[in-house]
Amino acid sequence: MNFSSAGYQLLPVLPELVLAVGAMVLLMLGAYRGEGTSRIVTSLAVVLLVVVGALELMLPAGKLVTFGGSFIVDDFARFLKILALIGSGVTLILSTEFLSDPSRRIFEFAILVLLSTLGMMVLISAGDLIMLYLGLELMSLALYVVAASNRDNAKSTEAGLKYFVLGALSSGMLLYGASLIYGFTGTVGFAGIATAAKAGNVGLVFGLVFLLAGLCFKVSAVPFHMWTPDVYEGAPTPVTAFFASAPKVAALAVFTRVALTAFPGIIPQWQQIIVFVAIASMALGSFAAIGQKNIKRLMAYSSIGHMGFALVGLASGTVEGAQGVLIYIAIYVAMTLGTFSVILTMKRNGLALEQISDFAGLSRTNPLLAFFFAMLLFSLAGIPPLAGFFAKWYVFVAAIKANMFTLAVIGVLSSVVGAFYYLSIIKVMYFDEPAGQLDPMRTELRVVLAITGLFTIFFFVYPGPLVSVATAAAKSLF
Repeated sequence: MNFSSAGYQLLPVLPELVLAVGAMVLLMLGAYRGEGTSRIVTSLAVVLLVVVGALELMLPAGKLVTFGGSFIVDDFARFLKILALIGSGVTLILSTEFLSDPSRRIFEFAILVLLSTLGMMVLISAGDLIMLYLGLELMSLALYVVAASNRDNAKSTEAGLKYFVLGALSSGMLLYGASLIYGFTGTVGFAGIATAAKAGNVGLVFGLVFLLAGLCFKVSAVPFHMWTPDVYEGAPTPVTAFFASAPKVAALAVFTRVALTAFPGIIPQWQQIIVFVAIASMALGSFAAIGQKNIKRLMAYSSIGHMGFALVGLASGTVEGAQGVLIYIAIYVAMTLGTFSVILTMKRNGLALEQISDFAGLSRTNPLLAFFFAMLLFSLAGIPPLAGFFAKWYVFVAAIKANMFTLAVIGVLSSVVGAFYYLSIIKVMYFDEPAGQLDPMRTELRVVLAITGLFTIFFFVYPGPLVSVATAAAKSLF
């Protein structure tokens, strides 16, 4: 192989290579400079994510394929990689206060986020089952560690252990499914599987069931959601914000790519699975959150419900459905990061407040914070004309166009039930007696809340750019 062809082979993975090398350099910097480097390592990690995002956008247009078709960069991958990088970068910005605590100066936190993001980028571009598994494990191994990063806290350690044990189980299921698919098709590439799947056989469907079960765990869809509430509550809040944003993007991306590019010939078989998972996730996310007292547990059930709504789009198996999934996940990430910037602000005398009752009377003690939080909650509930309404609109329209009327109706009803617990928080903020003054809001949290809040409120004014980019990304899969 001459130098120019080798360079062309590596061009599609240039952003991933830069991210991997950058993470290693920052690891060496932290190791040599000691514990006091957490602030500079975190700052450089954010810069590195911005550079990687710029490189991703500068890659040649169209579909780039390398490593024998196992790594694909198309409009779909570009869209979701940028979204994952934004999620990871904002999480690092949100975690500066957490890392500035003298008892928690862990520079490794930023490195683990970078390595997890590298896994996400590999996962989003996976073109075969081996690359899918490599990306998934690279993402997950770092997540297991960050879940337990607050070593002095029993809940955090428990969260990490629960996530690790259940994650290992889900990886086993996914690998078993992948081995069955390989056994019945004779190939690991999605294109080859798609060709072999047209003939259709029972063994392949069994493999698909196990593969989708493993992926359901990663998006925390019912019935593989059991880790989510405990891990969200137990992990440090910046880590929970990370779990709720970037990894969801990658898992939903690979879910969509596998279903639509590896199994387009057996849509009715996997459609049944996705429809069941979507309905179960929407229902559980809506009803189980009603009795929650802890805001992070409530956000866990909220994320389960939202993944159900996103899967409604995928269940249709059409371009409109894929477009709906992409728009949904983009708006979901913005709403989630905004919500967690508010949760991280909730401190009194330096102590973090996580109970919903702690939001009592917030509209009187901090009216602007209460207003933005209320808008984000209305948007999560899907109230028009906020961004969350349009997210649901696109997936429901895709389901209706695919003649899946029952699924769309159940989705709308679940959304109505889910609105109850979001509105109950707003009621606490606006109608209960104030619980006391909060500590001043940090600048980085204010910036994140302002950007996500304004995006959510004014999305309806100019939705064109996001919709057109999502449409192009969805079409690149078909």
